[in-house]
Amino acid sequence: MATPADLVERARQRWNAGDLPGYLEVYAEDVRYHGPGPDPMDKVSVAAFYEQFWSALGAPGRPNPRFDLHERLADGDLFSCRFVVTGEHRGEFMGVPATGRPYVLEGITIMRFRGDQVVERWTTSDLLGLMVQLGAIPAPA
Repeated sequence: MATPADLVERARQRWNAGDLPGYLEVYAEDVRYHGPGPDPMDKVSVAAFYEQFWSALGAPGRPNPRFDLHERLADGDLFSCRFVVTGEHRGEFMGVPATGRPYVLEGITIMRFRGDQVVERWTTSDLLGLMVQLGAIPAPA
């Protein structure tokens, strides 16, 4: 059986290959995803969130944003890491029309696995920093 770290790496590879359905396979049908909101999201909401994220925040020359993992920690059925998503703002996101600006979105996530799938996930990411990068709000003084 694959470890949670192996499963997350496989999902990351599918994401970066442009395979959103493959990426979403890591989530169980009864997943509870806390963070992006509405909280918690079920699998249908998770899929809709990522479809909108991909369409609005793809990477130059590819249909999807780039997803990289750093500082990975595993403990039994738990996996945690710092992540970085990069791309270009190509469509409306959180009410902000496309700007064409590049962005770097950093965050931290914790996932709880049951077998080969994530059943619960907690994520926090720097959405304020993203909004500054997109020009939606001014940078702090």
